[in-house]
Amino acid sequence: MVFTITLIIAILFALWGAIAPDSLAAAANQAYNFSIQNFGWFYLLATLFFLLFALYLAFSRYGNIRLGDDDDEPEYSTLSWLSMLFSAGMGIGLVFWGVAEPLSHYLSPPEGAKGGTTEAARLAMRYSFFHWGLHPWAIYTVIALSLAYFQFRKGYKGLISFTFIPLFGERLVNGWLGKTIDILAVIATIFGVATSLGLGALQIGGGLHHLFGLPNTAWSQILIITVVTVLFLLSASSGLDKGIKILSNANLIIALLLMVFVWVTGPTSFIFDTFTTTLGSYLQNIINMSLRLTPFSESTWIGAWTLFYWAWWIAWAPFVGTFIARVSKGRTIKEFVIYVMIIPSLFGFIWFSVFGGTGLQLEMFDFANLAEAVQRDTTTALFITLEQLPLGTIIAFIATLLIMTFFITSADSATFVLGMLTSDGNLNPSNKVKITWGILQSGIAVVLLISGGLNGLQTASVAAALPFAVVLIGMCFSLLKALQAEDKERRRKEKQQRMKLKQLLEESTAAK
Repeated sequence: MVFTITLIIAILFALWGAIAPDSLAAAANQAYNFSIQNFGWFYLLATLFFLLFALYLAFSRYGNIRLGDDDDEPEYSTLSWLSMLFSAGMGIGLVFWGVAEPLSHYLSPPEGAKGGTTEAARLAMRYSFFHWGLHPWAIYTVIALSLAYFQFRKGYKGLISFTFIPLFGERLVNGWLGKTIDILAVIATIFGVATSLGLGALQIGGGLHHLFGLPNTAWSQILIITVVTVLFLLSASSGLDKGIKILSNANLIIALLLMVFVWVTGPTSFIFDTFTTTLGSYLQNIINMSLRLTPFSESTWIGAWTLFYWAWWIAWAPFVGTFIARVSKGRTIKEFVIYVMIIPSLFGFIWFSVFGGTGLQLEMFDFANLAEAVQRDTTTALFITLEQLPLGTIIAFIATLLIMTFFITSADSATFVLGMLTSDGNLNPSNKVKITWGILQSGIAVVLLISGGLNGLQTASVAAALPFAVVLIGMCFSLLKALQAEDKERRRKEKQQRMKLKQLLEESTAAK
C-alpha cells in the first residue's frame, strides 16, 4: 500500500512540475513562506531540543544500552561506518559549500554587520560552523537512534511508524496513522533526492564547464544524470557490503587527501588560526545562535539561511536517519551519539576552516575576487579557489570526481532506503524495488530539469519539513518512554536477583 500510494503521488507531482512548473513553484513558495514566517520559532526550538535530547541520552543511564542484543557486535568497522553515514548525510554539500557559504556570508553577514569587513569574516565562519555542525547531525541522530533501537533492540520493523508503538500502540501503528507516517517519509525522501539529483547534475556540469569548457546545457545535464543513474543502480544492486561501503570508503579517503592538500599548500597558519578562533566563538555563542530571530529589525537573513537549513535537514531526516540506523547495529547509545553527532561535526569544522579559510584569505589579502565569482555562479567558487593553489587544475578535476562519487553514494543510499520503506521495513530490499525507485528518481529529476521546475520542488521539500518536525519530536518522546520502561524492567530483574541471592544465603546459613 505504501509503495503504490507513494509511487502514484510521485508520478503526479512530477507531471505537475513538467506541465505547470510555474504553478508548482508558486504553490511551493506559498507553503514555504507560510512555514518559515509563522513557525520559524518552532524550527529553532525543535532543533535545539534535538541537540539537548541526544546529548542527554548519551550521558544518561541509558548510554550503555546496546542497539541490538547485549552481546551483538557492530556490523561494520568504525571507519566504514563513519564513511557511510558521512557520505549519506552531507558529503556532497560540504564539497560544494565549503568555499561558497563563508564567502556568501562575508558579503552579506548576519547580526547587522557590514559586508566585506573583518567582523563579517568572523561571522561568516561562525555561522558556517553553525549550519553544518552539531544541530543538523543532532536531527539525524535522534531519528536514526530511534529507528535503530526499535529495530535491533525491540525487533520491530525498520519503519518510522513502528517507533511510535510505545505512544500509540500496535493497532494504530499498523493502521492508518502508521501508514500516513511512512508515506510522508517516502515522499520527503523521493522529492529530496530527485531535487538533489537535478542540482547535483548542475554542479557537475558547472565543474566540467569550468575545467574543460563543456557546455552546461539541459542536454548535458540529462547525460550526466543518465550516467550517474547507471552507476548508482549498479552499486545499489551489489548490496551494502560492496557498493555503498566501497564507495563511501573511497569518498572519505579522497576527501581527506583533498583537504590535507589544501591545508598544506594553502595558508596553513591562517587555517589553524581560523579553526581555533571560530571553534571558540561557535561554542561561546551556540545558544544565542540557536535561538536567534529578528522580530524587531525584520531582517530576512535568518529565514533565508538558518531556518532554510533547519527545514532542509529535517526534510532529509527520514532518508539519512533510516540509512544510518540500518548500518549501526551493535553500537551503544553513547557510542552512537558521539560518533554520529560529534565526530562528523568536528570533521565539518575542519573542512570549513580549510576551504572557507583559504577562500577568505584569498579574498581578503590576495584580492582574488572570489566573492564576486560566488555572486555570479556559486558552482565555480571551489574550482576558482583550487586554481590559486599549486596543481590547481588537477586538484579541481579531483574535486569534480569527488562530487560525482558523493553524488552516486547519496543516490545509492536513498534508493536503498526507499526500498526498505516501501518493502515493509525489509533490511535487504529486492533489486527490483531498488531499481524501480532509482529510475523514478532520475526520471523526475530529468523532467524537472527540462521543465525548470526544480526550484519549486526544492522549496516543496523544505515546506514538508514542518509536519516532520512534529513527527521527530514524537519519536523522541516515544524513545524516551521505551528506554524508561526497559530501565525499569532491568531494575526489577536486578531486585529479584538480589532477593533470590539473599534467600539462598539465608537458606545456606540455616542449613549450617
